[in-house]
Amino acid sequence: MTTDQVEFTDVELLADHDYVEPLIAHDVRCHGGFDEDGAYVSPRTRNRWPAIKAWEAQRVEQFGTPMLDIPLETWPENFPNVAQSKLLLRNGVREPTISALTRIGTVEGFGAMLRLLPTPDFQRSFGEDITGTAIAHIDHGLFEAHARDEAGHGDEAGHNLMWFAARDIAFENPVTEDETGRMLARMGIDNRPKTAEDLVRLRDTAIADRVLPNDIDFTLEMVVGRMIGLLLIEISAFHGFRWAQAVLADTDLCAGEGEAARIIGYISSDETPHVAWLQTALSEMRDRTWVGDNGATYDGTEMISLLWDKALGDSLLLRRSENLAFTLREVELATKGRGDADDLIDEMLSLGTVVRDRDGTLVDTTGNYLLG
Repeated sequence: MTTDQVEFTDVELLADHDYVEPLIAHDVRCHGGFDEDGAYVSPRTRNRWPAIKAWEAQRVEQFGTPMLDIPLETWPENFPNVAQSKLLLRNGVREPTISALTRIGTVEGFGAMLRLLPTPDFQRSFGEDITGTAIAHIDHGLFEAHARDEAGHGDEAGHNLMWFAARDIAFENPVTEDETGRMLARMGIDNRPKTAEDLVRLRDTAIADRVLPNDIDFTLEMVVGRMIGLLLIEISAFHGFRWAQAVLADTDLCAGEGEAARIIGYISSDETPHVAWLQTALSEMRDRTWVGDNGATYDGTEMISLLWDKALGDSLLLRRSENLAFTLREVELATKGRGDADDLIDEMLSLGTVVRDRDGTLVDTTGNYLLG
């Protein structure tokens, strides 16, 4: 029987280690820091990592089930991949790589919205006791720690500004604020504050699209669906980390003597506890009985499966197609007016798994993803 601590305060889950030296990236004070051996230590992991490990050990002891997981290999590789990105850079086409780094950093910043999510009465939603579980700490430290990691807190930058720092180091401050805005507009990223009417429309759409029984608390469905989507994004992001580190570490193509790649490595380390806590909390939910407003009970495996299948379908099909379309447009825009544009794009495609079909559409040969 595990005797590890399983109940924590918000303050404990947000606590840092004692750092010998802070992390400074492109003159920006970032979260995290270095220990006496010079090793990077992620922020807010002094108690968060021991907590996650204790919760998971307790779950296995109580239920004996495997952790909810999806292998990284399930996801298609980054597009453009490392070889394709390096080909473009060798030919003076920097904009697609800069655009990708900007997009990732911008999306990371959206993590701050986690702290704004309404949360249900978690104990009322499950038949079994949730004391001392990851579930019980979602709105008592876990969402807040995750949000601070992604978007920073106080005078310490988070992953959003760390991605921008890596971009600016590697490409020597390549974009102005106005250019960034236009780039984000091409990506379809809307940074405008949402009005009350916008929020009502979003909620109405979500209710119409719900997949769980109507007597399951809608707020619970919304939060768990968001957590599953976030887990899938976090897992697939490791392809992006590998891509960025390999490209930015090439000192013949990128400035900074590999510093940009090292920053991405620190971000990758920070994301590991994100995946772990989400897996543990969702596995705890899967193992429990869900309770509807009228007292009806539902199998947790079935409830998680319904939400999981919906999120997985959206991630692998819809977002993949959108990302392929956007990336190709960025390459075409960056090479517009060049006499060798078509040949360069054909050569780029020859180095990966995304190819043109006979009718000119793009097909991802690893997963039959179609871009119409």
